[in-house]
Amino acid sequence: MLDSAKPIGVFDSGVGGLTVVRALMERLPHENIVYFGDTARVPYGVKSRNTIEEFTAQIVDFLLQNEVKALVIACNTIAAVAGKRVQQMAGNMPVLSVIEAGAQAALRTTQNNHIGVIATSTTVNSNAYARAIHAHNAATRILSQATPLLVPLVEEGWLDNEITRLTVREYLKPILADNIDTLILGCTHFPLLKPLIKQEAPNIELVDSSITTAEATAQSLAAANLLNTSGQSPDYRFYVSDIPLRFQTIGERFLGRSLEQIEMMRLG
Repeated sequence: MLDSAKPIGVFDSGVGGLTVVRALMERLPHENIVYFGDTARVPYGVKSRNTIEEFTAQIVDFLLQNEVKALVIACNTIAAVAGKRVQQMAGNMPVLSVIEAGAQAALRTTQNNHIGVIATSTTVNSNAYARAIHAHNAATRILSQATPLLVPLVEEGWLDNEITRLTVREYLKPILADNIDTLILGCTHFPLLKPLIKQEAPNIELVDSSITTAEATAQSLAAANLLNTSGQSPDYRFYVSDIPLRFQTIGERFLGRSLEQIEMMRLG
């Protein structure tokens, strides 16, 4: 029997998943959260499927040792490549993924069944969003665009910079030309670019996978009777496999608050 006071385990290949943590803190303010970011081995996007699965299994193992009650895959690459592996390890525990939550939200949002996705090359090449959307509605037209330059620009803090604006404009051209009405931000870095993307594509509805994942987590915990009702103030713990110099700065930008309890935990 899972205990409702236990924490939610959230994990990512690096720092991007903190946008999901931020959304969870806002949507579920009473929940305890344990976060793991594999900062020593990021980026996952360039690694083979076997390596990603192996690293993912090590992270899930660590979170299960921390007695979490649910797992949130806050990394599009992991969700795309190793989602099934996570599900197998979790047993009956709720497992939420940015891809599934984003796909369902996009289907609820679109009016013309033309959905765009911007993501890293690995996520786009995995076709995971298209598969998740087509599983619910095979008639939907999906236009995916790999946007590899956006992650470093976000980490640099260039959220309203002319270079970022021109890069976004260039990436959006081919998918906007195809009459999409909904755009999935298929990378946890991209919610920080929402204001800029909105300016470049004012008539497009944006699906922010961090918000949709927090909402899906809330519904899943409620359905499983696992919402924390203890009334104590929540405990947030952050583990990373390496603390690069810029981690605190970038992490606080993503989280929107100061990062206090960061511990280093090497896996594997």
